[in-house]
Amino acid sequence: MINELILLCLVAFAAGFIDAIVGGGGLLQTPATLLILPHYPVATLLGTTKIPSLAGTTLAAFKYSKHVKFNFKVLAICAIMAFIAALYGAFLVSRIDNAVIKPVILVVLIMVALYTYFNKQFGIHQEKNHAVKKQVFMAALFGLVIGFYDGLIGPGTGSFLILVFIATLGFDFVGASAHAKIVNMATNLAAIIYFSYSGHILYQYALPMALFNVFGAYFGTRLALLKGNKFVRVFFLIVVFGTILRFAYDILFK
Repeated sequence: MINELILLCLVAFAAGFIDAIVGGGGLLQTPATLLILPHYPVATLLGTTKIPSLAGTTLAAFKYSKHVKFNFKVLAICAIMAFIAALYGAFLVSRIDNAVIKPVILVVLIMVALYTYFNKQFGIHQEKNHAVKKQVFMAALFGLVIGFYDGLIGPGTGSFLILVFIATLGFDFVGASAHAKIVNMATNLAAIIYFSYSGHILYQYALPMALFNVFGAYFGTRLALLKGNKFVRVFFLIVVFGTILRFAYDILFK
């Protein structure tokens, strides 16, 4: 158990670091946990990873809150919708074949990577010409969609949220990352409520992992705020590319 715990804590640190900057820490933490603890049910391992994810995301959100002005109307509606949808997604996690969803996600991710790479100004400056009503509507819609995805599958949720806050709501990368953390807190909390109720959390692993995820999030947030939008943009592309490889591997070789 000790060796497993050490490996999981190291993974949690790296995941917290990545997640604090551009999201996507679950792409590392979730498969690593499945690999290190193969003798447990998948639902139990998914539930276990939600606690360190919530801890790191909360710390990152707190750090961002000191430097970023939040749009509370957009944030509230997105977080509430995401929370509700994540509860339902967690409920369905063992009832829907992820193989049906992953090819669609792979295509979307490739389009995201290409658009971000070729559009050099994407997410560098905040757009001011987005109507409030449209922002609220889009926040509610994508909160439902991404919240459901996080409860059902999970990895990459932070990156998808950042994309939505930039592409449809007009935020810059740092602002989008800050807002994404709050919404991600809501989806993680919803999943934890369901998984804890159904007995799918291994607290002996989850709590130490949470501590290391917080450490990683602390350093990741400091780096993102120090380096600014251009650095976060590059990091975002790297994580999206890694996500593409991960989904492609799952689809083609599993």
